[in-house]
Amino acid sequence: MTQLGPGRPRLEPRRRAGQTPRAEILDAAAELFTNHGYGNTSTRAVADAVGIRQASLYHHFAAKDDILDALLAETVTPPLELARTLADRPEPAAVRLYALAWFDVSQLCSGRWNLGALYLLPELRSERFARFRERRDELRGHYETLAAAVLAEAGAGAVAGAELLPFRLVESIINMRSDEGAAPEYAGRLIPDAILRLLCWSGSLAETRVAALELARRFAPE
Repeated sequence: MTQLGPGRPRLEPRRRAGQTPRAEILDAAAELFTNHGYGNTSTRAVADAVGIRQASLYHHFAAKDDILDALLAETVTPPLELARTLADRPEPAAVRLYALAWFDVSQLCSGRWNLGALYLLPELRSERFARFRERRDELRGHYETLAAAVLAEAGAGAVAGAELLPFRLVESIINMRSDEGAAPEYAGRLIPDAILRLLCWSGSLAETRVAALELARRFAPE
C-alpha cells in the first residue's frame, strides 16, 4: 500500500495529478472549488477526492482557507515575480508589457483548472486573504506603470485612463475559460497584441512579440 508517511496509509492508490500529497490535495481542491463551489466543498470531500483520510489532509493544510490561499498564490506569484524583474530591465516598455501579459495569460490558460474564477469568491474580501489582495494589487500596479510608459510614447493619440485596462484585459481570459470550457488557443497572442493597440502603440507587433517572448522565457520563474 502506498504511504503518505508514518501512520498515514492511503485509502486507495494514488489517482490525482501531482508528485506529492500536497500537490494532489491542491489538484483535487482546485477541481472541486471551481466546479462545485468553495462553499459547497468540505475538506472531507477534498480528502475523498485524493483518496486519503481527512486527518492526513490536515497534516498538510490546517483549514480549508489555507488550501484556497495556496491555490490563489499559484496564480499571482509567478507573474508578480516576473513583473518585479521586468520593472528594472532596460527593454522598451512595450516589450516588457507584452512579455508580462503573454506570460500571465499563458499561465492562467495552462492550469488544469480555471483558478482565476476563484477571484470572484466573496471570501476573498475577508482579512484572511488580505495578503493575496495586496500581491494582486502590486501586480496590477506593475501593469499600470508599464502601460503608462507606453501611453507616454504614444503621445496625443492616447486615451486618458487607458493604463487601467491592460490588467483587466489579461484577466478576461478567466471568463473566456469559463464560457468556452477551455482556454482559446489564440488568447496568448491576441490579448497582448490588443493591449498594445489599445494603448495606441504603433510599432511592429511582430518584432515586439519576438523580443517579448524571448524576454519572458529568459526571466520567467521556474
